[in-house]
Formats: sequence, C-alpha cells, structure tokens
Amino acid sequence: MRATNGHESEKRRSSSRQEPAEERVSAPEAIRSALEQLTVVLGRVPESVSALKPTEEGWEAEVEVEELERVPQTSSVMASYQVVLDPAGKLLAYERGRRYTRAQIDRAGGR
Repeated sequence: MRATNGHESEKRRSSSRQEPAEERVSAPEAIRSALEQLTVVLGRVPESVSALKPTEEGWEAEVEVEELERVPQTSSVMASYQVVLDPAGKLLAYERGRRYTRAQIDRAGGR
C-alpha cells in the first residue's frame, strides 16, 4: 500500500469530479430564447408564450404562432407549438400541437 499526502488525494478527487452542469437561464431568458429560435426554424414570428415550466432537462414552453393570415383577422389559423430547451436555453425539439382559429375559445374541461 502506497502512502499519499493530502495534496495528491485532493488532486485525484477534484480531477474525478465532473464538469459543472450547465447553468439554467432565467424564465424570461428561456422565453426570449424560445421565441428567437422558433422564429428561425419556422420562418414566422411567434405571437406569445402561453406556458413555460422548468424540467430536469431544461425548459418546456408552449408557443402560439399565426400560421395562416386571413381576413377578418379573427379567422386566421393559429398553432400551438410545444418547445423543449436545454438548461442554457438552446432549442432541442419542437412539435406542433393543436391548430385553431384566432377567435376560438377553449371550452371548460377540454380543447
């Protein structure tokens, strides 16, 4: 058995530690990031973020986008996108959920 001094064992412990986890961006930064990146991917400017929640993997957001402009504006077709961001706010995935007209109101207990 080899004797070691305190410095050597501390070096081994610190070198065996993993890199610190990515720092989580704030909620406003996550929203801004989701809007900017979805604009690039879809080629349309999202209108609003209707939900945002932190997850173990980063952030999940629901973003509302006008997909088809119509006259009158209340008949324009909207889409709700589920967006997944990593802790640093980088887009990992997105998926279009429901589509609806701008004037549509959700019914109580369902969509």
